[in-house]
Amino acid sequence: MTTSLSWPDLGVLGLYFAGLVLLGVWCARRTRDSDHFMAAGRAMPGWVLALTLFGSFVSSISFLAQPGKSYAGDWNPFVFCFALPAAAAVGAGVFVPFFRRSGEVSAYTHLERRFGPWARTYATACFILLQLTRTGVVTYLLALALAPAFGIDPAAGTGGLPWIMVGLGVVMTVFPFIGGTDAAIWTGAAQSLVLVAGIVVSLAVVLCGVPGGAGRVLEVAAEHRKFGLGSWDLSFAGPTVLVVFLYALTENLRNFGINQTYVQLYATARSDRDARACVWAGAAMYIPLAAMTYLVGTALFAFYSTQPGLLPGGVRADRVFPHFIYTQLPAGLRGLVVAGVCAAATDSGFNYIATLFQCDLYKRYLRPSASERESLRVLRGATLACGAASVAIAIAMVRVKQVLDAWWALAGIAAGGMLGLFLLGLLCRRAGSRAGAVGVAGGTLAILWMTASLPAFAEVVPGLGWPRALEAVRFPWHEFMIPVVGTAAVVGLGSLASLFLAKEKG
Repeated sequence: MTTSLSWPDLGVLGLYFAGLVLLGVWCARRTRDSDHFMAAGRAMPGWVLALTLFGSFVSSISFLAQPGKSYAGDWNPFVFCFALPAAAAVGAGVFVPFFRRSGEVSAYTHLERRFGPWARTYATACFILLQLTRTGVVTYLLALALAPAFGIDPAAGTGGLPWIMVGLGVVMTVFPFIGGTDAAIWTGAAQSLVLVAGIVVSLAVVLCGVPGGAGRVLEVAAEHRKFGLGSWDLSFAGPTVLVVFLYALTENLRNFGINQTYVQLYATARSDRDARACVWAGAAMYIPLAAMTYLVGTALFAFYSTQPGLLPGGVRADRVFPHFIYTQLPAGLRGLVVAGVCAAATDSGFNYIATLFQCDLYKRYLRPSASERESLRVLRGATLACGAASVAIAIAMVRVKQVLDAWWALAGIAAGGMLGLFLLGLLCRRAGSRAGAVGVAGGTLAILWMTASLPAFAEVVPGLGWPRALEAVRFPWHEFMIPVVGTAAVVGLGSLASLFLAKEKG
């Protein structure tokens, strides 16, 4: 499918991007020192932070992939939302007070006090690498989704795809560069509203487009069991409700507890109450949005099941929603939904990476006494570097996608010990630097074993399939259990090591 946006659609899209830049310029007036660049004056209202945190849950991957999952299957991934209330309770009740008391804008400064410099540097490096790669992946996928808007067919060659990535990189970089975290938060809040509008419009149009309306959608969905949540068996071998819940709980705790994006939002709040409120409100807003994205996929199944001639053969499930956007939405509304897809991706988080580089690397190891002017220059320079690196990763994916997918998997392995190390510090007072290192090393090796033994790993990294001789020690559970087991391994091994190793720092 090769198509293009109409002038009304391009006008809506242009207004969206221009609005982001202008909002960044407006915020730049208040960004005159490094602390404001990083912490936005520590005076952000809770409702703005809630919208930004809510938007951080969604990327172009989930915006497009979640309808694809419910189109192809059922609502099993929605179980992810079941863990949000519990994770939000821990986030608001434990993590927010912990970081607010410290007064630090870095999520990892306390790791140095607890385990020594290696722990802080390890966590910082992992977050930076993961965030840059994630942004590169999101930029690549968003460019693929936008390609038809400009008449580009990615399947026929790279064409103008890299130029779309460069343009996206510029937009994703310019507002955090000029306005820092202040601009990132306000634009994040605005993007969340556009994102919601895009999903609501898509859902309304597809429901109205099914002969028989919403009632027919429910009939088709019930007939094909599209609203099922998966198996309720007490098994870890497949994506059962229990497995998805445990995975979601681990991932959400990681977000609320060690994700620099969230921790920096806590630091910008004008009060402890606003910081706690943003956690609860952001989580509460995400649940109905997720439900709507899965409902879009279910409604699309009914739409094309009742009108099969509208969907060409061979269209993958994750491409059905983009196909609907470009072929069924009227002019103007199509541009709004495409803007919603962009809103789910253009919250780059480069300002959060720049903050870590400044606090945990540059001032920690290179220039502890850097002046205010130098610090601000480093923050902006790091933001530009992040934009360039993410675009380079996205462009590289055009030709070497399998290689980068493998690197993405290995980066996940490297970061697997972050949450476990944080929990070890909270739960085991005996654990010192050496016990923490043992826990991270053991947990990382466990994650490496579990990941490499998955059948899908051989598809990502050809030639590195699991040896037949080791078939008996292959990880027997579903891949969603990897972060759960990995986190538990770090805490368990670190706690065990603390019984034999004297507590010491560094």
